Amino acid sequence: MSDPLQLSGFDGRVALVTGGARGIGRAIAETLRDQGARVAVGDLRAPEIDGVLGLELDVTDERSVDAAFGRVEAELGAPSILVVNAGIYIVEPFEETTLASWQKTIDVNLTGAYLCARRAVGAMREDGYGRIVMIGSSAGKTGGARSAAAYGASKAGVMVLAKSLASEYAAFGITSNALAPTLIDTEMIAGAPDMSDRIPVGRLGTVHDVADTVAFLASAHAGYITGEVVDVNGGFLID
Repeated sequence: MSDPLQLSGFDGRVALVTGGARGIGRAIAETLRDQGARVAVGDLRAPEIDGVLGLELDVTDERSVDAAFGRVEAELGAPSILVVNAGIYIVEPFEETTLASWQKTIDVNLTGAYLCARRAVGAMREDGYGRIVMIGSSAGKTGGARSAAAYGASKAGVMVLAKSLASEYAAFGITSNALAPTLIDTEMIAGAPDMSDRIPVGRLGTVHDVADTVAFLASAHAGYITGEVVDVNGGFLID
């Protein structure tokens, strides 16, 4: 097991992680906490994580997003680190995908990212510092597995959104990047056939593989990295 990650640039910083009740989001929140940030984490039900402010947050609801940010600002300060992780994954054949189902995926995965980023960037711009990290997916590059068109389209949108923000806000000291994880050992792939033999490094990814990458991009060490989509996939997709 590797030594604990040690990065700089988190002291006095406030971080907000969406979709943080479990899995990747929870690991990200715990990692940023351990690096010294003051962390808030939101989900549909307020998560309970030691040393972290839990928030009830529906990223598809503009009023819920505003209320969650308002509470963070009141109790911790304005977030200078935003990690957009909230997402859903629905598997269904394209011809059976109803407009309502399609819209649900887009609302959570893409519109939620837009609402949270829009609420965050003003304070970051005024402060002259910000770190935005959006959790995309290799499905946003390849289209993903069969019968997941909405998911792939939404994640492609998330990663392009991160690039657009990078271009628009770089001059204000704000970096914006995305991750494209693949085959991370979470509930999302529970029950699926073991695919570790298809991964060049020979194993599934862990939530800490993703969380550590997020922490680096959110740290002081990554100030010259923006507009990137970072693959976290053990060599499964090399492009």
